[in-house]
Amino acid sequence: MQIELSAVVPVPLRDRIRQRPSDIWDREVAFQPGQFVKIKAPSGTGKTTLVHYLYNIRYDYTGTIKAGGKPWRDYSAAQLAAIRQENISVVFQDLRLFDQLTAEENIELKRVMNNKPLYPAGKIREFAEQLGVTHVLGQSAATLSYGERQRIAIIRALMQPFQWLMMDEPFSHLDEGNTAKAAQLIGQECRARNAGFILTDLDHDQHFNYEVTYQL
Repeated sequence: MQIELSAVVPVPLRDRIRQRPSDIWDREVAFQPGQFVKIKAPSGTGKTTLVHYLYNIRYDYTGTIKAGGKPWRDYSAAQLAAIRQENISVVFQDLRLFDQLTAEENIELKRVMNNKPLYPAGKIREFAEQLGVTHVLGQSAATLSYGERQRIAIIRALMQPFQWLMMDEPFSHLDEGNTAKAAQLIGQECRARNAGFILTDLDHDQHFNYEVTYQL
């Protein structure tokens, strides 16, 4: 599924964007299927806003965003729900874990969202072992450190089918070793599915081989 942006400008950031160049805002941009994309952006330039637009949960922009050749506004609510279950998986900057549930329950919710789960339940523990969070699976999400929460959110995102995996500063509270482990797992899963990957972050990183890098 190709994702295209045509002259997209966030209304709240319009004046700020006019004062600095951007490779994304107010440009013609196409994210190709299977492409690894890095979006480097200083604070306040709209990283989180962009992810919300690409996932179609914010609409305060001018211009057009198309997914699969069709503007977001032309999809029905049922079609959008299906796309979010089958085509696009996201790790939001605020992670959006349910604090009243355990870490494992948070992941399991995503795993069984589809009528035919992509992976068996045992895959949760396998991924948790790879990222060093097996010991927190039974804990309430509210008790986890932010770094642990990030790793649980990454595992949760990998539990569903996707053609695009989008992550908004997913490694901000991880040390280099844990970042490398998470990046290895993400790359492995994206390649296995021939899926595209979009990462927004403040800096350059060496954990992925990006086909294209944009300055927001």
